Amino acid sequence: MFILAILGFALLLALIAGPQYLIRHTLRKHAGERPEFPGTGGELARHLLDDAGLQDVKIELAPPMGDHYSPDERVVRLSEANLTGKSVTAVAVAAHEVAHAVQHRDGYGPLLWRQKWVRRIVPLQQIGMGLLMFTPVLFALVKSPAVMIAEVGLAFAIMASGVVVHLSTLPTELDASFKKALPVLENYLPPEDMKGARAVLRAAAFTYVASALMSLLNMVRVFRRV
Repeated sequence: MFILAILGFALLLALIAGPQYLIRHTLRKHAGERPEFPGTGGELARHLLDDAGLQDVKIELAPPMGDHYSPDERVVRLSEANLTGKSVTAVAVAAHEVAHAVQHRDGYGPLLWRQKWVRRIVPLQQIGMGLLMFTPVLFALVKSPAVMIAEVGLAFAIMASGVVVHLSTLPTELDASFKKALPVLENYLPPEDMKGARAVLRAAAFTYVASALMSLLNMVRVFRRV
């Protein structure tokens, strides 16, 4: 039974952390500099935005949260490597984030729905983490294992809601990668680079889901400390 428990935990760990590892591996694999490319990721993003009539959308250096498009601020943010670099990863990620700006311009319903729910999920997940941190205090007050288990279960359910939201909006990411960014890259990259570009676009599409799964793993780590 103990061995089965260990194997089950290892499988759970692989399911949670595996996607994040694969995404990072894919982005690094195709991040080699290609001086022959006509422009950096940031320059391609600016060209695509202007071509789409989105001259008012800014391009900025991304904070630690990573590459993204902010509909509220109307800005595409790229990491330094993708903003200033010439690589398959840089141009593919740039094209993917610009695709979100195009979705916003077109009033793409799933993107707007996601934005509404993401605003709610962030404070909810903070509440979930707060509930988990409060567990020792609650147990000291009520001395009831049943209440503590219920409180921990509620905290995990709140944190898991982020995974559900990002899974439900995965079509938005796939549309950005393969219906909008991929055709652009087919006209920008040589044919031999398209396999790598597709891999990067796939990784970009699953980034939010992988990050949400990692938040659950972080929650397990916090639970072990409380």
